[in-house]
Amino acid sequence: MTPTDPRVRMWSPVCAAIAKLLAPHAEVVLHDTATDRVLAVWNPLSRRAAGDPSMLGELDRLEPAGDDVHGPYEKLLPDGRRLSSVSAVLRDDGGRPSAVLCVNLDRTPLDQAAALLAAFAAPTSPRPEAMFEQDWTERVHQVVGAYVREHGRAAERLTRDDRLAVLAELDAAGVFAVRRAVPVVAGALKISRSTLYALLADLRRSRP
Repeated sequence: MTPTDPRVRMWSPVCAAIAKLLAPHAEVVLHDTATDRVLAVWNPLSRRAAGDPSMLGELDRLEPAGDDVHGPYEKLLPDGRRLSSVSAVLRDDGGRPSAVLCVNLDRTPLDQAAALLAAFAAPTSPRPEAMFEQDWTERVHQVVGAYVREHGRAAERLTRDDRLAVLAELDAAGVFAVRRAVPVVAGALKISRSTLYALLADLRRSRP
């Protein structure tokens, strides 16, 4: 770092603030546009130091994303890590380029997080319904409750045809493929298990 350089004194608080905010995953580099040398580095990731070549020629090939701002664009470290980089041209009072401030963010933690989330989102095998009792029992309660509300009769006052209609909807939803479904449905309809079995038999015999 070259603390005596007026540009370093001027921009040091800004550079230090960015480096602290993104630490330890980003480095901030201040470049001299006149000599194409590094003026100062905060939290170095690329092992550069003040006085090293800046190689700012790369900015000539970039389209500005805003006034004097280039990027974000990708760079690589010698160890293979990917960086997301943004460069901002800093101008003096006369409008001439005075320095370039670069922020290089190590993408490794982001890539690792994305891989972890992708693994969680991977396809899974079909779930065993017996292990998800709450889901299908809620479905039973929804179907019975909706029918009761729609017809204005309590469950214990439903007719045989009413109960057959409810059982047909539950059967179509696959509820009776779940073990232990019969006592839950019988309880919701306020009937005995034997009555439920008889109604189910009649329902399935009536189908083509």
